[in-house]
Amino acid sequence: MGIRERLSGNEASAVAMKQINPDVVAAFPITPSTEIPQYFSTFVSNGDVDTEFVAVESEHSAMSACIGAEAAGGRAMTATSSNGLALMWEMIYIASSLRLPIVMPLVNRAVSGPLNIHNDHSDAMGIRDSGWIMLFSENNQEAYDNLIMAHRIAEHKDVRLPLTVCQDGFITSHSIENIELIEDEKVKEFVGTYKPEHYLLNKKEPIAIGPLDLQSYLFEHKYQQAEAMRAAKKVIEQVSSEFEKLTGRKYSLFEEYKLDDAEIAIVCMNSTAGTTKVVVDELRSQGIKAGLLKIRVFRPFPAEEISKALSHLKAVAVLDKADSLNSVGGALFTDVTSGMYVNNIHVPTVNYVYGIGGRDTTAKDIHGVYSDLQEIAKKYDTKSTIKVENPYRYFGLRK
Repeated sequence: MGIRERLSGNEASAVAMKQINPDVVAAFPITPSTEIPQYFSTFVSNGDVDTEFVAVESEHSAMSACIGAEAAGGRAMTATSSNGLALMWEMIYIASSLRLPIVMPLVNRAVSGPLNIHNDHSDAMGIRDSGWIMLFSENNQEAYDNLIMAHRIAEHKDVRLPLTVCQDGFITSHSIENIELIEDEKVKEFVGTYKPEHYLLNKKEPIAIGPLDLQSYLFEHKYQQAEAMRAAKKVIEQVSSEFEKLTGRKYSLFEEYKLDDAEIAIVCMNSTAGTTKVVVDELRSQGIKAGLLKIRVFRPFPAEEISKALSHLKAVAVLDKADSLNSVGGALFTDVTSGMYVNNIHVPTVNYVYGIGGRDTTAKDIHGVYSDLQEIAKKYDTKSTIKVENPYRYFGLRK
């Protein structure tokens, strides 16, 4: 029986970290993720965990400390947002290339400049191809649950990659919601003990970490990272299945909300999915067959599965809470449409960039997207060779 609580997303993340009880947490404060290490430091001070808490002088140092701890054979965690993640950029790539399963809550916030402390996904999009597994969370419960599953995924022998759990800054990180926690002992049993195969403090196997890697081997090592990312998809599904048996809460690569018989649908990530579900329910009550596909696993990107799930629709809108500034839409749109093309799925698809810098996303905005999709569905069909007009769109933008 779970423990009923009321926690913010940041509190829920810190509680998950307490239950995991990692060997090392290194952190530097940055809004809106500051509360996670702040709450966790109180657990350290109170003796609730035996974690070595390292208060460093920058986010670059935080990730560096995690890399050192993980390479030495410990389980390491940190948390960050926005410019803090950007300052880690060099070490983000080193962590993944060294195959170190560090776990990091990422509280999504706009990256400067200009300076903005509110939510969009530009920080996450900056590391989307860095070799980190990326899980997105609609609400506080999912942020907690994803963190409980994270080490099981990242540390799997077929994976051994770092993992970040994303949630929307302030929208979920600072909002209090009802949540069901798992008992400490059950978390401890589920997560298990970290048993690295190779590590610096293993006196029986002296090794070097981070050596020069030139033409002779770098290509092969990058291929191994790519193979590990592909293997992660199956591992995520396995761990999620075990988690469902433990808690009754079901997680897949993505969530299909009233999608089976839908004619039009939105694809989105994180808290926007909650608003979209409300709109879907309203449209269904009016006889409009609307649906939602909510991405949970962004890396590895489940292109084949998503394409199949969208294949029966008459029109699709992909929502990006970050603009790639490439003149052809956002990153999620690019991934979805690329997957559909490769899998020979032809559905009229448009992109909406929205919510930049914390701009409110309302039910009215989402209704507008579905209205556009209804018009697209009338005008085009899956056999049409007519180009969809203006596929790169915005909503919520002040005129």
